Amino acid sequence: MKSFTRGAIAALAVSVAVHTIAAEPQLTESRRIWDQAPHCAFTDLTRFRDQWWCVFREGAEHVSPDGAVRVIVSSDGTNWASAARITSPVADLRDPKITPTPDGRLMLTAAGALTPPAPVRHQTYAWFSADGWRWSEPASVGEPNVWLWRVVWAGDTAYGVGYDTTEERFTRLYRSADGRRFETVVTRLFDQGYPNETGLAVLADRTFVCLLRRDGEPGSAQVGTSRPPYTDWQWKDLGVRIGGPQLLLLPDGRLLAGIRLYDGGARTSLATLDVPTGRLTEILRLPSGGDTSYPGVVWHEGLVWVSYYSSHEGRTAIYLARVRL
Repeated sequence: MKSFTRGAIAALAVSVAVHTIAAEPQLTESRRIWDQAPHCAFTDLTRFRDQWWCVFREGAEHVSPDGAVRVIVSSDGTNWASAARITSPVADLRDPKITPTPDGRLMLTAAGALTPPAPVRHQTYAWFSADGWRWSEPASVGEPNVWLWRVVWAGDTAYGVGYDTTEERFTRLYRSADGRRFETVVTRLFDQGYPNETGLAVLADRTFVCLLRRDGEPGSAQVGTSRPPYTDWQWKDLGVRIGGPQLLLLPDGRLLAGIRLYDGGARTSLATLDVPTGRLTEILRLPSGGDTSYPGVVWHEGLVWVSYYSSHEGRTAIYLARVRL
């Protein structure tokens, strides 16, 4: 895959617009794959050893002290089995993310909302597994009260953006050689409004793209880009409010975002992200509504596979969609 120069990125923006007009995405299937807890939500999805692995939170409610991480596995995306259920005696485990590591393991991260009284509000944890069924003891990663939202691997180095969960309201960029010990790359990555959740993608020329949610005033999303060593970032305002962002670099170089949108009613959607112009364009609304969002997005065998949660059928449950672009 060729590198992206400034001219190539501009040409890419034109090709995205042409492709969006010429061919509409097709939802080939959306099915409920898990609903065995009162509230199932906040998903992520990956491929590992020719199987699908989906993780999410189970709890009594959207926010409740009993949050646990469920790991489910499938060979075909249709039939799913529970591989693990991870709990904490001191925390509500929230928003799990899963990714293969360069050394052939699975890495699972989640934030613990610690049960009061506790010295801190949040601590991010990481677990590791060679097979997806047996998991290590949790390792505390990042810093207390800085929620390490998502970890992505660029070669042998893990990167992640954490956001402050107290009153300072900043984001911070971290890196790690082993997924356990993280060091700060940028102390205050973005600190306007209330920045928090992020989706990250690494382009062919090693450029990082960060899709950033904000909930303050203003509450519009941001897109940031940076070249190695990722200490200097440029940001653009997307002019739209989003939630639960995830980014996927498609084989043809386009950037696809899985997000929650709010205008016209809450929904989980797929959108194209045009970095040079700072434009986020919705291309497909997934069957969703109400309490919904937090997609995991994977490209596999010519399809985009999307895990997400939704309450549009009455009960908050986990869904898997397959989309042809």
